[in-house]
Amino acid sequence: MAATNILSPDHLVNYIDEAAVTKVALRPPRLLVMAFLGGIFISLGALLSVVVAGGAIQLLAQNPGLDKLLFGAVFPIGFIAVVLTGADLFTSNCATQMVPWYRRKVKLPEVARVWGVSYAGNLIGALFAAWAFAHMTGLLAANQPWTPYLINLAEHKVHQPFQVVFMKGVLANMLVCVAAWQGYSAKDTLGRMVGIWAPVMTFVALGMEHSIANLFFVPAAILAGADITVAEFLSGNLLPATLGNIVGGALLIGLPYAWLYSETEGKVDSPTEIDLP
Repeated sequence: MAATNILSPDHLVNYIDEAAVTKVALRPPRLLVMAFLGGIFISLGALLSVVVAGGAIQLLAQNPGLDKLLFGAVFPIGFIAVVLTGADLFTSNCATQMVPWYRRKVKLPEVARVWGVSYAGNLIGALFAAWAFAHMTGLLAANQPWTPYLINLAEHKVHQPFQVVFMKGVLANMLVCVAAWQGYSAKDTLGRMVGIWAPVMTFVALGMEHSIANLFFVPAAILAGADITVAEFLSGNLLPATLGNIVGGALLIGLPYAWLYSETEGKVDSPTEIDLP
């Protein structure tokens, strides 16, 4: 059989199964540090998108659709870094942990533990990045052109109906997990970057809700002077976005693929070439 630069879907799901089982066996401190780095990387992509799109003032005024596309185009840098460096991300774990759970290799409390530790690490990383890299560097000072952009973005996020944020969270993590699946399938760096970039760009440009990215956007906006309370953030955005992310990743990507490829033959070629975030 000729060599290929991608893993077929059945081989890919088998690999995800094995890698997700390995992640369950990780010691919590190690997973926490991986997730901490993942939270930082996602935040840096978010910060770059705010500076680039928020600084394009004329484009924002004359062509807001193109400005949204610009915002989405640079955001995936953070997720690409997560995948290529072996960091960890709660939202992609929502899908990947469903494969071994469906195959009865791990138990639900073990899945919940991975999700919990991953979420905690992402939370710490995102809050650290908001304070250290956005606030303390002066990037979000009042005189910066993109600071009002971020504040408007964050205030909009916390003032939407619960069901709207929930459904935006569902679609956001469907696309994030599709990005992860496509990234894992490629065997070369460029292929993985392209596979990740397109779906992530799409959900960001559409204005969907990613809980981990929001752990940066909203706290950074609060530090920049946004009139948002912690309670408003938790109840108006973070809770529905997180629940939507779980549904989109676990129920609409992870479980369907686990069922579709529940009985496959063959082994994954060179599985060590891919690290799950």
